Amino acid sequence: MQTQVINKSPHPLIWVTGIAIILFCVAGLAAFMGWIPTSIGSPTDNAKLATAPAQPVAAKPHTTPIHKPNNTYAVATCAECGVIEAIREIDTRGDGSGIGAVGGAVVGGVLGHQVGGGRGKDLATVAGAVGGAVAGNEIEKRAKSTKSYEVTVRFDNGSSRVFSEANPTWRNGEHVRVIDGVIRANG
Repeated sequence: MQTQVINKSPHPLIWVTGIAIILFCVAGLAAFMGWIPTSIGSPTDNAKLATAPAQPVAAKPHTTPIHKPNNTYAVATCAECGVIEAIREIDTRGDGSGIGAVGGAVVGGVLGHQVGGGRGKDLATVAGAVGGAVAGNEIEKRAKSTKSYEVTVRFDNGSSRVFSEANPTWRNGEHVRVIDGVIRANG
């Protein structure tokens, strides 16, 4: 009795599923790396904002009338008063400790091992592990990222200054006063 070896190709649905998983992983990796532009913004949008010239905001000087002895009034300009000119969000990327890369490599290797057979299965396992490690590291960095804000105040004398705040409550155009390096409502 002779044993006949039949090299049967996997079902076409398995091929389609494998290709879809690979494309999904590549698209996810590209999104995590910032290679796909989004409607929310991308690193290049932030660079354009940083290099764009500031638009002047016409600010009405905050004045306090000072009574003079001969019933005339002089106007004193508030040196620490100004207008919020711009608020810019700053994303600070976190550092990867390696845990995300290891976890991603394990998950990617397991998923890659499910695709193909023979040498193809080995290649898919290695590719899944490498892609998972890169994606896992990127996910860990994004999970550890922090946000801060740069608030630009244009003072009544024409100068401007940038302040760093963790969670600003200001809006563009608001009149403020800076006291000891802290932005306060001008009221």
